[in-house]
Amino acid sequence: MKPISALFAALPGSVAQGLIWGILAIGVYITYKILDFADLTVDGSVGTGGAVAVVLILHGCPVPLALVAAFFAGCIAGLITGTLHTMLGIPGILAGILTQLALYSLNLDIMGQANTSINVDKYPLIVSLRFIPSSIIKGALFVAAITAILYWFFGTEQGFTIRATGCNSNMARAQGISTDKATVIALILSNGLVGLAGGLLAQYQGNADVNMGRGAIVIGLAAVIIGEVIGDLILGKHLNFSGKLLFTAVGAIIYFVVIQIVLWLGLSTQNTKLFSAIVVSVFLAIPYLRGKSKNSFKRAAKRGEIKDA
Repeated sequence: MKPISALFAALPGSVAQGLIWGILAIGVYITYKILDFADLTVDGSVGTGGAVAVVLILHGCPVPLALVAAFFAGCIAGLITGTLHTMLGIPGILAGILTQLALYSLNLDIMGQANTSINVDKYPLIVSLRFIPSSIIKGALFVAAITAILYWFFGTEQGFTIRATGCNSNMARAQGISTDKATVIALILSNGLVGLAGGLLAQYQGNADVNMGRGAIVIGLAAVIIGEVIGDLILGKHLNFSGKLLFTAVGAIIYFVVIQIVLWLGLSTQNTKLFSAIVVSVFLAIPYLRGKSKNSFKRAAKRGEIKDA
């Protein structure tokens, strides 16, 4: 086991990385929690966002514009998945897998190789592993701005149609809502945020890699579930929509802090995916076990097994 000082020294990096992945997790939240759509495009669109951003920056494009391009590249990926699902009748999971598969080759074409590096000494990158404090501040600002924009958007008529589609698509259609359109818009927005996160992540780690999105959906889902559990424990019924989005980013931070603690304990880095699966499983089980215990308590109370003191 390494000294405790090594753990504390590594935690700021986990926070910075967690904030960037928190943007991706918010995108996953849109499809997983709001739309109730299992979108596996994420593993590809995060790499597309990173590849587009890095290649554009290397060719002289201003960094902010490169991030905008990364966002729209993710939007296109979401549009493809939405089109495959709504217009061609391909099941959502398969549509995401097909798009993800295609994006792997597309990312190679964009970069021309499997890995493309970018140096913070040569380009004015927004975030970087070498400047963690400023990366934390900028990452937090991105999360706050995205949360505010999404809070506004999902309060609009179009936002309500997406929420209605995810809640009950049959009822939404009965009310005259185009559920196909709502699904496509949600997928576009979700993967746009994932592409943006990919652009920031590539800058932070100093390179875009064709495999940088592998397992991204697992991390995104972990952040959503962890954030939901923590938010419910802290705020309970007072947890509103904007709070859920913010706690999703908090969930991503907690995820990377937990992984860092696991590595600090001296366990092998080759088992990181195993630890990730265990962490996700634990937090997935918490809401179920809590609900089960509450129901057991209520049933016992109805049977008269629990008496007032």
